[in-house]
Amino acid sequence: MTASALPKLIQHMCEPGFYPHPVVEPIRLLQTHVSYVLLTGDYAYKVKKPVNFGFLDYSTLEKRRHFCHEELRLNQRGAGALYLEVVAIGQTDDGYQLGQGTPVEYAVKMVQFPQATLLSALYDRSELTPALMADLATAVADFHQGAETSDHISSFGAVDQIRQAFDENYEQTKGFIGGPQTQAQFDQTKAYTDQFFASRRELFEQRVAQGQIRACHGDLHLNNICLWQDQLYLFDCIEFNEPFRYVDVMYDVGFVVMDLLSKDCADLATVFLNQYLERTGDWEGAQLLPLYVSRQAYVRAKVTSFLLGDPSVDDDAKAKAAATAAGYYRLAWSASQPPGGSLYLMAGLSGAGKTTTARQLARQINAIHLRSDAVRKHLAGVPLDQRGDDSLYTPAMTAKTYDRLLTLGLGLAQAGYPVVLDAKYDRQGLRQAAVDQAQAAGLPLTILHCTAPAPVLEQRVRDRSGDIADATVAVLQRQHLEPFTPAEQPLVKPIDTTRDVAPQIVAIVGA
Repeated sequence: MTASALPKLIQHMCEPGFYPHPVVEPIRLLQTHVSYVLLTGDYAYKVKKPVNFGFLDYSTLEKRRHFCHEELRLNQRGAGALYLEVVAIGQTDDGYQLGQGTPVEYAVKMVQFPQATLLSALYDRSELTPALMADLATAVADFHQGAETSDHISSFGAVDQIRQAFDENYEQTKGFIGGPQTQAQFDQTKAYTDQFFASRRELFEQRVAQGQIRACHGDLHLNNICLWQDQLYLFDCIEFNEPFRYVDVMYDVGFVVMDLLSKDCADLATVFLNQYLERTGDWEGAQLLPLYVSRQAYVRAKVTSFLLGDPSVDDDAKAKAAATAAGYYRLAWSASQPPGGSLYLMAGLSGAGKTTTARQLARQINAIHLRSDAVRKHLAGVPLDQRGDDSLYTPAMTAKTYDRLLTLGLGLAQAGYPVVLDAKYDRQGLRQAAVDQAQAAGLPLTILHCTAPAPVLEQRVRDRSGDIADATVAVLQRQHLEPFTPAEQPLVKPIDTTRDVAPQIVAIVGA
């Protein structure tokens, strides 16, 4: 859009003299279909466009003022240091001025951060790392655990309420079948969601009862997250529509996972997901994740498809949009076709490298990684980073931990996930219970036996820091692993953790 085609107010805001503070010239203007963002150097100003899309209504000055204040309020949760105030823009004899004259518009004033700090920009520079994804998961987990819930918010977790948006998506994309969407993908994706809503009503009811419908972010993709001054900020949350914000926490998680999958970063998505689940203890929520990954990809496909009918978009841009939309439709379909589940049991003494191996295995096969140390502490209500007392390690608590670990593992595997159960599994009875129940459920099971010499085990336990495991050398010296029975032997794959683990994992599960 040329400068002359912009509204006069925005033209004025592109002039340095409009601002009562120094600016960096030229002022940069960013646009979306609902807002203008002016980057002035130290500050950014966001002005809402006078549009009404049904789900979003900024059509009157009063509504724009209201939603500016809502944006300021709601973004204090994930990016409070960035959001400063709502400023009025008045009309004067000389044109427009901040805070002077009769208000004719409102803007959200923000601290301007470098666009290069967006996680989407870090991806473009190949700077997304497993450690950063783990930090992001912790930040999102903290955000969700502090998020508001209430009876009103929980009401948006009803199946019929959730399903409405899915049905609208399918209805609005029928015209793209034969273009970026295929009939087979459309039919199979829709059949999956139809079946999910019909057969998993109890799961949705459990989510409501557990308080997992919260005032979430609602638009949590990599372009709405930045890493600036060593701090992660979750900004630009949904302020304009309650059904888009009052959602299951897995809705937000699904956005991040979908965005990483769309960028062929499945291993980073696995790191993010496992860290989030471990921090929150919300492993059951992963049963919903394929539904929401499919939904978020489908919405991205739909919005991109709309460009194909826009007469202002040139042919080259339409061709790119068609290819992008096709990729998102494929991802939405792929998420709705989960592979068959499986179970991997880690076995070995403390310090044997089980968790290090399990993490690598999970990234290799995109598995849910369940650590007994985390399950035990969540059961006892002990913070993960706090050392547990002796009550955590009574025989009764250990039995309860292994029961919970196996129940979670079976449920997630039956939902289609590969699952790694990371515990000592040093007792034959504990292993046999897992083998019996996996066989009864028709799930393949493999036992990965991690080994290292006793001096290595002791040194590793002695050197541990920054981990949730509580075992000491004294605890290790009391441990022993009961021999594998002849019935177990065909299931056992030994891993020598004093050697490079990666090729050993590949030899077991394939490249």
